[in-house]
Parts: sequence; C-alpha cells; structure tokens
Amino acid sequence: MSQRHLFNSADGLVPKALRGILASNPRLALDEANRVVFDTGSPKSTVSIISGGGSGHEPAWSGYVGENLLAAAAQGDIFASPSTKQILAAVEAVPSDKGSLLVITNYTGDCLHFGLAAEKSVARGNPCRMLICGDDVSVGRKGGSLVGRRGLSAQIGVCKILGAASAQGASLDALYDLGQAFINQIASMAVTLDHCHVPGRAEAGFLEGDVVEIGTGPHNEPGYKKLSPAPSPQDLVKTVLTYCLDENDSDRGYVKFQPGDETVAMISNMGGMSHLEMGALVDEVLDQLDHDWKIVPVRVYSGFIETSLNAPAFSISVINISAVARTSNYTVEQIKELLDTRTDTAWEAFAGAQKARRPRAEQLVQIPEEHKEKVDASKDVKIDPTILEKMVRNACEVLAAAEPDLTKWDMIMGDGDCGETLKTGATALLDAIQTKKITAEGSILSVLVELEDILESKMGGTLGGILGIFFVSLRSAVQDNHELAKTQGVEAVWSKSLLSALRSLERYTPAKVGDRTVMDTLIPFAEAMTSGNFQDGVAAAVKGAESTKTLKPRLGRATYVAAGKSDNEELPPDPGAWGAMVAIKGLLDAL
Repeated sequence: MSQRHLFNSADGLVPKALRGILASNPRLALDEANRVVFDTGSPKSTVSIISGGGSGHEPAWSGYVGENLLAAAAQGDIFASPSTKQILAAVEAVPSDKGSLLVITNYTGDCLHFGLAAEKSVARGNPCRMLICGDDVSVGRKGGSLVGRRGLSAQIGVCKILGAASAQGASLDALYDLGQAFINQIASMAVTLDHCHVPGRAEAGFLEGDVVEIGTGPHNEPGYKKLSPAPSPQDLVKTVLTYCLDENDSDRGYVKFQPGDETVAMISNMGGMSHLEMGALVDEVLDQLDHDWKIVPVRVYSGFIETSLNAPAFSISVINISAVARTSNYTVEQIKELLDTRTDTAWEAFAGAQKARRPRAEQLVQIPEEHKEKVDASKDVKIDPTILEKMVRNACEVLAAAEPDLTKWDMIMGDGDCGETLKTGATALLDAIQTKKITAEGSILSVLVELEDILESKMGGTLGGILGIFFVSLRSAVQDNHELAKTQGVEAVWSKSLLSALRSLERYTPAKVGDRTVMDTLIPFAEAMTSGNFQDGVAAAVKGAESTKTLKPRLGRATYVAAGKSDNEELPPDPGAWGAMVAIKGLLDAL
C-alpha cells in the first residue's frame, strides 16, 4: 500500500475535489458549504433521485450526478456520512413535485442521517422515501440479522435504473418498489490485497505480503476471512463466486437462479488495481460464470464504480434481473433499457455500448495458422548436431540466468522489460530444441528460422525489433553465402553474413558505437568476425558491452534518465548490449 499522496492532508480536500468534478459538466452546481453537487437541469416533474455518503469512494456519488441518474449527491468527510443538514440541502437543491427518493448504502451513519433528513423532508410537506442498499453476501444472515447486508458498489446500479425510470415518469412508490426488487437480487463480495491509506493519517493498517482478505468493506473494515498463502487469481475468483452464487449456502444464498435467467455483472476497481489486471479479472470472472455456473451476463460493467481511495481491491456483483422482473412491474427488456439509458455522468466511463451483445466466443477471433518459413536444404549450412545443440543451449541458459541483472539495470535506465524480453526468447529457443528438435540435424538455418519466428511472435519492444531485423537479415545472408562453407569453411559464412546483417540493420537505426545501445556489442562483434576467428569476435563483443558502463545514452528512454547524471558518473552497463554479449560469449564457452 502506498502512503504517498499529492495532497498530504485531508484538510480542504473534499470541497476542492468537488470543485474539480464540476469541470466536466456545465449543468452541475456545487453548494460548497454543504458539499452538495446537484443538477441544475433536474426537472420538477420527475422524482429526484438523491444519494451520497462519505468521500473517498469517487466517482461515487457526486460523479453520478447528471441527466438520467442522480439529481443530487451529498458528500461527507472521508469515509464519514454527510450530516442531516447536508442531506436536506441536497433535497432542497432539486425540488420535485413528485417527491424525492434517497438511495443509500447500508451503513449506520448513512441510515441515521439520511433517515432523519427523510423524516424532516416529509414533515415539511415534501414526499420523501429512503431506500437502503445492502448487497454484500459476506455479512451472512446470522451475522447480519440485526443490521442486514452491507452496501457495496452494486448500489450504483440501483441508482442507475432508478434515475432512468424516474426520467420516464415513474412515481415515488413505483421507484421505491423497483429499487427494492433490484436490491434483493444482488450478490456481491469484495477482495482486498491491501488496505487503502487516508491522506494525512499517520497510522495505517496493512496486510502481510502473502495475505488476501475477502469479504471486506470499502472503509478498511476487516474482512470476513484472511487467506494465506494468497490463492491464485483463478482460485480467488472461484471462492468469491461460490460465496455469491451457492444457493445451498443457507447463510449466504441470498439470490436464487432459474435456468435461462438473465444477469448483470458489476466488477468494481476499488482504486488501486491496474487496468491491465482488471481486464484479466473480468475475463476470469466471465469464464468461471459461464463454465461453472452456466451464467452469461447480458450486461458487464467494470471500472472505477465505487472506490476506496487507493485500495488495491475489487468487488464482484452478480444481479439476477430476471428475478427482478418476476418481483416488480418491469420486464427484463425494460430493465435492460433502463441500464442502457445514456447519462452525462461517470457511469459512461464503463458502460460501453452493450445493447447488441454477441457471444464472447464470436469476439475472440481465431487466427489461421501462419505460414512459417521453411528451410531450403540446398542453401543450408550444417555443423555437428551435438556441437550446435551444446552451443545454442548454453547461450540460452546463460542469457536466461542473466535476467535479474538485466532487469535491474533496465529499471534504472529504461522501462525494465529488457531482461524479461531476452529471457522469453531464450526459454522459447530452449523449448524448441527439446520439442521441435531444431538442432538434431546440425542445421544452422533451422535454428535461425526458429529464432526469427520467436523474435516476431514473442519478443516485443525496441530490442525485439532490432534483433528481429538483424536475424532476418542474417538468415537471408547465410542462405546467400552458403557455398562458402564448402570452399572456405563455416567461419567464412559467418564472417560475411554477420557484416551483411549489420549493414541491413543500420538502415533502420541510427545507433552507432558509442551511443550506449545493443549496437555497441553487435557492431564490434560483426566487424571483428571478418578475421574469421570466433574468439576475436567474442572478445570485441565483451569489450563493447563493458564500454557501455562509461557511455552516456544518446538514444531511447535511457537518454531521459541520464540527462541529470554527471559525465563522470559510472552507469550500469546497457542491458541490451550486455545481454547480446552474454549470449555470444555463451556460444563460445560451450565449445
């Protein structure tokens, strides 16, 4: 958990954040004294849907104020309910001839203050009802017999359908009934990898490195259970879905399903999960829903729905909208229409365009098997198979073993991918030796063709591109010069082919010796190999790689890192140059 913040104090942070939110929608206004964001275009002829809660859950709730969603939202301090006065100010900011519906999550402070505000509003002659959302299955029937289920991010889904239904003219009572029917069909659970940190707070709890907590709340509350060692993502999702969907669990089987029921999935990033991991999480959830539960959601919402500051955590919700239809005056199609109704709020950041869905299998395109280069036996160059395998295997093994150092150096001077990129190529080539027997006949072209395929399909980044061009050109040059093997020996083929490949590569990169790149190894190696002596080439490669320790970068990301370095300051070696040298030297060391 990171304890670093741009704003290191919570003082004044909430109103400042609310002022920032206004910038995205000119219809919005802020009652700063009461920390109420409201829609100035909210019509008096429709029920005003109002929500709110503690700050720190953004975009909930002020981010959902706008057309066809919330009319207003009242924001408390971080993780603290807004006061009754604030909530009344929200109600009064969006007066309605048809009344107001307060939609809140099930927390004691929210229930008390919103409840009192509702009573006061009614006493003033304004129709007002309060709807409490509880969807967390981790608070089972036994543990939550008095307080009910805790509220998680699926409450935003409740607000969404109610805002759209209100815009269609539904009455206060009809909206209340629809909302309650929707809430009853939600099963949610949250998972925390670590706790969030509140700006300005000195004390902070955190989880140990190999612990995951399930059944957590959005305010750093302890979860239902700690799992240690941390399970795999697959097992973790399986555990959560079992708690949410197992109808035989008498304590947590809140939602029942019938064959063919249509569902909605909501997967909320609680603040600190990367988009990359969230995409993988959504895929895993959908795969398991389909495979294990025969559930294929008709709508999938994933993103920052309701957060918990910077918590590396997420929640999963499954909503049975067919069951909602069976217990309300809305059909399944009408409920989907409510979900699809466009807004001008943060909802659109994860809503996508889902009216016309198609099976996931149709979206996953199967690429026909690519044509692979075949070795032209008439132009091949062969050596002793035992020697070839020994050389290639050793080069790959030492290169893979160098990954930690290469990664460490690249994290200092670049983006940290060099070590893994080279290790990926090395392990793939080792696998090809074992499974495809590429060295079995002593064919140099077989190795080069396989390496070419690995570079194109598995090794990205700048280094992958440079090596890809180099080895394509090298394979072509070996074919062109294969006759030299018969008259002058294999060394002559390498001598001429390496130089030819180098000249081809120079057409695509301006890098030269002294620029602190992989070329500081490749150029000296290729030029020294013109002597026909492999040992000379290796010695030149080693010298070139060593020289990068004293060179200042002139190309690539490393130039930005080195901009503030002293000219006399020694840097780690260039990882690309060093990796190339390790592989080249590994070829020689195997002999």
